[in-house]
Amino acid sequence: MKKSEHHIAYFASDFHLGTPNEKSSREREKKILSWLDEVQKDATHLFLVGDVFDFWFEYKHVIPKGFVRIQAKLAELVEAGIHVHLFHGNHDMWMFDYFSKELGVTIHSNEFEIELNGSKLFIAHGDGIGPGDRGYKFIKKIFRNKFCQWLFSQLHPNFGVGLAKHFSKSSRKKTGHLDEEFNGMEREWIFQFLKNEHSKFKADTYIFGHRHLPLFVIEKEFQYINLGEWLNKCSYVKFSEKGWELLQWKENQVLPIKSAHLL
Repeated sequence: MKKSEHHIAYFASDFHLGTPNEKSSREREKKILSWLDEVQKDATHLFLVGDVFDFWFEYKHVIPKGFVRIQAKLAELVEAGIHVHLFHGNHDMWMFDYFSKELGVTIHSNEFEIELNGSKLFIAHGDGIGPGDRGYKFIKKIFRNKFCQWLFSQLHPNFGVGLAKHFSKSSRKKTGHLDEEFNGMEREWIFQFLKNEHSKFKADTYIFGHRHLPLFVIEKEFQYINLGEWLNKCSYVKFSEKGWELLQWKENQVLPIKSAHLL
């Protein structure tokens, strides 16, 4: 590959804009925008790997209130020639075509594979992957069912959005603290899934969100990266001809995450 063909890609996930309240969400959005200003200086690709919003549903003629600043920034990045990819998460799986039509962003509802800098990447949010969690997997099928989506769209936005935010907040109170706990790699279900399924996908690097815990694990045949979150750690990954970097955006500065395995 010629030097001019090298790409610089950034990966982040789990911004959860909209939670826990408008004030803190707006402050987080400002941090993200300052980071995107930095990304814009050299990026060829930007991958936002799910749960950008704590809740999102596109009615035919209505979208959720707020978030205009990040929408404008994403449109600016696209117009600057950066390939912007946005993934469905478990909190914002009801994105349809607004971001692609209005902003020029590429939307992914499932896993996505791409080759960059001679490396095969496998990218997905990570919800519902691996063994167990049958309850959520059943709910996910319902949420992704087109008829169920149509039924929800019949609710007035004031009621529908309010109801969804209530359930999202209740779910976070019950399980949110579990997202950031590390209990050994044998309990990291995304990683265990990859160990069993690597022969099928044969990627060099697997990139996921959802876990809310920055991880960089190097195996003999592949490496696994979890991007962490922006509620607290503001972690992300940069991939260039120099390799992979697990980083943190803090006070408008780029800081390396010292541990290769766990923050």
